[in-house]
Amino acid sequence: MITLAAVAQNNTNSPYTRFGYGQLGMDAPGQLRAMGGVSTSMRDSRYINPSNPASYSAVDSMTFMFDIGLAGQYSRFRADGGAEMGRWNANLEYVTMQFPLGRYLGFSAGFMPYSSVGYEFGGRDSVQIPVEAHQQPRYAGYTLDFMGRGGISQVYAGLSAELFRHVSIGANAYYMWGDVDHYRTLQFDASTYESEEIFSSLKVSDFRFRFGIQAYHTFSKRHNVSLGVVYEPKKKLGSRYVKLEANSNDTIVPFNSDSRFDLPTYIAIGLSYTLDDRLTVAFDYSQQQWSKAYYENRKDSLQDAYRIGLGISYQHNPYSRRYADRVMWRVGTSLYNSYLKDASSSNFGISFGVGLPLRNSNSMINATLEYNHHAAEPQMNLREDLFKLTVNAAFSEAWFHKRKIR
Repeated sequence: MITLAAVAQNNTNSPYTRFGYGQLGMDAPGQLRAMGGVSTSMRDSRYINPSNPASYSAVDSMTFMFDIGLAGQYSRFRADGGAEMGRWNANLEYVTMQFPLGRYLGFSAGFMPYSSVGYEFGGRDSVQIPVEAHQQPRYAGYTLDFMGRGGISQVYAGLSAELFRHVSIGANAYYMWGDVDHYRTLQFDASTYESEEIFSSLKVSDFRFRFGIQAYHTFSKRHNVSLGVVYEPKKKLGSRYVKLEANSNDTIVPFNSDSRFDLPTYIAIGLSYTLDDRLTVAFDYSQQQWSKAYYENRKDSLQDAYRIGLGISYQHNPYSRRYADRVMWRVGTSLYNSYLKDASSSNFGISFGVGLPLRNSNSMINATLEYNHHAAEPQMNLREDLFKLTVNAAFSEAWFHKRKIR
């Protein structure tokens, strides 16, 4: 039986990251993570939304914005055999900036992880050795260990333009780089049996693009409705792949290093409604078509991934002088599945957040608490409960205002 024993690597510590590219990151800012990750239709001059590049044109014509997000998380794992463990880790979530290039043009750039890999687990078991019918059963004990580390990072630059005052279009260009390494070791107690080690390494370096559009309108000066769509085409990933297998006889077997790896087609649609600049309700649906993407020259290990999000935010009076009236409250929920067939059960999350405005400023400190539940993983019979606290500082300053000289 494989026992539960893991050690954090990099910015995640989940055995789920043994498959595929690992744990995929979220590109929504902290404010929108508190609303269940809804982002496709969201546009606001008070935050940066890299999820839909069409949102950049919402930036105020005199404002420079900067946002940095940090997160700490506690992961609790439970195996069907009763084993349980918990792990802490913390990391930088993202760094973004945004500023206007004109009255109807907005620009944004930043850094964020695309995926993270980090795990170390294993255990002892035994296998029955074939014997003659008249002989007593014999067993060979062995230790099986798994370890992985690394991840894929990305930087982006995006441009958005507002058309006809009710439509905005935008595009992001990303550069991705990183290394993902996996190790598997099988060691028999008796030297008469052949042990083995398998090592694989994926090195990534490539560009990709995302396109977005938002349509929005205000009715009766009180009701604002926004519709957003995001599209990202399938992409053959520029990469170098190495896989080696070594046994106890010092025999090294190289595998095909020309394996193909893809990024999937991504489609998202979202709808939001805002009342009096106080109450916002938003809905998102997104899909990644992983079933049509190659991973290590195969299409049978991945499946389409979907995500449904619903979020609400409330601010009693954004124009009030009372501090309590300008505090922003957020809540959200999401339902999603993994892009890995080996972890295909539906998962869900809930989130809560608060935005604390800085006095005499348009800047805001945001805190988001998320809970995510990942159902049992078939091969390891493992459940994961994730508690994550994200804190981000969104600075908004009037850098482009011309001072009058008296």
